[in-house]
Amino acid sequence: MASPAHASPHRPRLRLRRPLRGPPPPPRLPTASFYSRRPSALQASQFRSVVSRPAQRRDPIQIAASFDDDPGDFSLAHDDGDEGFGAAPYSSESDWSDEEIVLTAFTDVELPVTSKSRAEGAITIAAHRLATINKGHRKSRTQQGLINNFGLVAFLAMLLFFVDWCSWRIVRLPLDSFYLTRPFLISAVLSALAGFLFAPVADSLKIHHFRRRGKSASPSHRKPTPALGGLFFVPIGIFVARREVGSNSSGVNGAAIITLIFAMVGLLDDISTLATDRNRKIPQWIRFLVQIVAGIYFSIWLGSVDISTPYSMKFLVPLPPPLGLAFMGKVYLVLAATCSLSMGTAVTLVDGLDGLAGGIAALALIGLSVAALPICSELSVYGASMSGACTGFLFHNRYRASIVMSRVGSFALGGAVATIAACSGMFLPMLIACSVFFIELLFAILQVPFRMAMKSFRGTSRYPLRIRPSHYYLRLWGVQEPYIVAGAYIISCFLTLLAGYLGLVSA
Repeated sequence: MASPAHASPHRPRLRLRRPLRGPPPPPRLPTASFYSRRPSALQASQFRSVVSRPAQRRDPIQIAASFDDDPGDFSLAHDDGDEGFGAAPYSSESDWSDEEIVLTAFTDVELPVTSKSRAEGAITIAAHRLATINKGHRKSRTQQGLINNFGLVAFLAMLLFFVDWCSWRIVRLPLDSFYLTRPFLISAVLSALAGFLFAPVADSLKIHHFRRRGKSASPSHRKPTPALGGLFFVPIGIFVARREVGSNSSGVNGAAIITLIFAMVGLLDDISTLATDRNRKIPQWIRFLVQIVAGIYFSIWLGSVDISTPYSMKFLVPLPPPLGLAFMGKVYLVLAATCSLSMGTAVTLVDGLDGLAGGIAALALIGLSVAALPICSELSVYGASMSGACTGFLFHNRYRASIVMSRVGSFALGGAVATIAACSGMFLPMLIACSVFFIELLFAILQVPFRMAMKSFRGTSRYPLRIRPSHYYLRLWGVQEPYIVAGAYIISCFLTLLAGYLGLVSA
């Protein structure tokens, strides 16, 4: 018999740990088993024919392949939004995790390994299941994006149908049938069809949505998404509005010019963002100066233009009873310029999730259109047409987005909202209908002194000066993107009804 120091390499060494305390183990059966202390002669002969591994493997199991057609859809660091969302840990309460898988080693027994093991098939099946966990959730969230879009369209269409049905009681003028519904639906259909043509062209020209670090990404997935979507839906809304009211309307023509000016300001900012070379980028102070010049031009135009209203005086703000009309004087122009400058920035801040800024802007435009209907019905047509164009754009901007509006679209929508409110005096309905935008803007402004105070308190730049919107923190708390958009839509629907009612009562 060989000594323990020179044991036979064909016989496996079995190490069993005896418990320190407790009852003695139950008596073993006389039949030979694999885990007996002394293997039988038959087992010893079988083990001699099998080549065992002398080294003990303690490395963790690594999954090399997952057999997924789209490897970019699954990762432990879920990148489903803006930068900063890449470190989302899984938990048992999260929607992104299944049951916990725990591998526990009981003993240090060296077992023989054959050429084909059943463990390989189990690992392959587990890897495939892990790779397909995320697909079901993405499919459900895509369906939720569709539900949000169709719910928004249904609400806006029913509201406009009701307003057109009651238009005689509201305006006391013989308006055409479907006065607001017709431009809304025409713009929506044309914008949806134009999106199918513009998105492939922008993708072929490599006009993509870029982050600050130069990485092409979308708010919903990693693949680069075509940008500058405002170039196709903003002109459609202006064209349909001018066709409905005619080319002689001073209010619609002036609103269209102001909207295009702010769209050009946003396009200038987008071109500077798309430039990869820093030497070719436009400085920030020049872009800010252009915005100020656009706001000053808007106030000058508003003071010189003559828009047909029921009032004999200008610079009047209708308020709900018993307040009546309020004469603002020159403060009216300052308020109009401030609204035009702030609305574009507010819409840009909200434009961080798929369909969020476009849907809220479409609701706000409808609310202002209903509020301004007794004062200037032509501006109501303009607002309905722009809202329809924005709704048609949402068919391509919903989750998952195939195109984003960029700042050329957000600045144009902000300019359109500010123009309708300034020309009709409906600043209070605008404040109510655009409450989500103003809350985001106020939240961003309040972050600046907080970051600066923390920097001075710490003495270092531990807290970088980065303005984050509120939906960024909702994403960090685990709220999924389509549910954030759905909640914002529901809140904006109530605000739209309230803004339209206050506008009708005030006029």
